[in-house]
Amino acid sequence: MSAAQVLQTLRGRGLTLATAESLTGGLVGAGLTAVAGSSDVYRGGVVCYATDLKATLARVPEALLAEHGPVAPETAAALARGVAGACGADVGLATTGVAGPSPQDGHPVGEVYVAVALPGAEPEVRRLHLSGSRDAIRAQTVDAVLALALDALAASSSALG
Repeated sequence: MSAAQVLQTLRGRGLTLATAESLTGGLVGAGLTAVAGSSDVYRGGVVCYATDLKATLARVPEALLAEHGPVAPETAAALARGVAGACGADVGLATTGVAGPSPQDGHPVGEVYVAVALPGAEPEVRRLHLSGSRDAIRAQTVDAVLALALDALAASSSALG
């Protein structure tokens, strides 16, 4: 899936986008802003690599982080919802997980969660079990969150009409 497809779909629906990235460290935002004209859709994003920044920058409730930790479907959902609010966007995308080289807090390398929050809907989260190098896991995560966004937008469009 490409960033251009996501931007085109959002543009066609009159929606704006924000991103909250942990393990991808800005790769989603970089891919989106590499597309000419992205500024009419992409509002911005936060790289919240450290757990405390998930709360302060992406508005993830501290109690949720304390209960579930940074690598969890609940956290991914809260990141997507929170960053949309923090950036004044209609849609939020989020990535969180373990890219390696070592497991983190009992989570294996390749355990990743991507999420999308659309207006008026509960965030949709996908759990991924990825393999390969750190760079490969990060690249696969970018592709997965863009694919999730397109799937969710298509489903919401179908549900409306």
